[in-house]
Amino acid sequence: MRRLPSLNAVRFFDVAARSLNLSAAAAELCVTHSAVSHQIRQLEDWLGCPLFVRHAGGVRLTAAGERLQTATGQALDQLERCCADIAGSAGATELVLGAPSSFLANWLIPRLASFEATHPEIRLHLHTCGELDALEKQRVDALIVSGRDWPRTVAATVLFEDRVGPVCVPALAAGLNRPLDVAGLPLLHTRSHPDAWPAWMEAQGLNDPAFTTGREFDHLPLMLEAAAAGLGIAVAPSLLLTREIESQRLLAPFGFVACGASFAYCVLKARAEQPELRKLCEWLTEQTPASD
Repeated sequence: MRRLPSLNAVRFFDVAARSLNLSAAAAELCVTHSAVSHQIRQLEDWLGCPLFVRHAGGVRLTAAGERLQTATGQALDQLERCCADIAGSAGATELVLGAPSSFLANWLIPRLASFEATHPEIRLHLHTCGELDALEKQRVDALIVSGRDWPRTVAATVLFEDRVGPVCVPALAAGLNRPLDVAGLPLLHTRSHPDAWPAWMEAQGLNDPAFTTGREFDHLPLMLEAAAAGLGIAVAPSLLLTREIESQRLLAPFGFVACGASFAYCVLKARAEQPELRKLCEWLTEQTPASD
């Protein structure tokens, strides 16, 4: 008999280790944050050592966690390839779509049922990433990412303009009368969108050192949770804030401005005319605001 921990716990760990964000892992797995935490604790108890170190900005892997991530990544990749080969005769095409965790959780996942109903012949797997390197090394079949310039090997279809703006709880928004007032509040930053504040400042004609200070988070969802808790004012793309703005959980006191970048659907040019990838591109284009 094999002596192994819960394979479900291993699967949860693999997703969390890739994103280093339990909220993003929960979104990818379509479960609650507490369910991810429970499975990881179960795995840590079985191993007898911690796999993550928790800190204010999120989590990072311990040395044991890094060893396990390497092993699980290789094992699950091999298992996935084997299962895909066996199931290939069933006719469904497997596609891996990469995108930042915030985009997956806030924009794509709420629309995923529509895609599956429209294209039952395509099985779409979501992967948390925001780097073109993942596409170029073919770890994903397609990638949605915000940018300005694209490599020659990449075919990019612009979906919508990336517009950013400060957001905060209503109590903080009440004291903001002009853009420069933002510099007087605790500012929240995210490593996944380091150019967000500079882009907004440039659009407003501002150049104040105060905009470079504040609290930093690893990922945008964590920063937005901090903003919703009243810890400060964040700057984020309007595309990812629809639910927060509609519910007035967060307000955008100065609206949103273009930052010179666009969210685009990217595939390798060598594969751009692959039928399944074209269908995914056409469906995504239909979902954009310009098509509503």
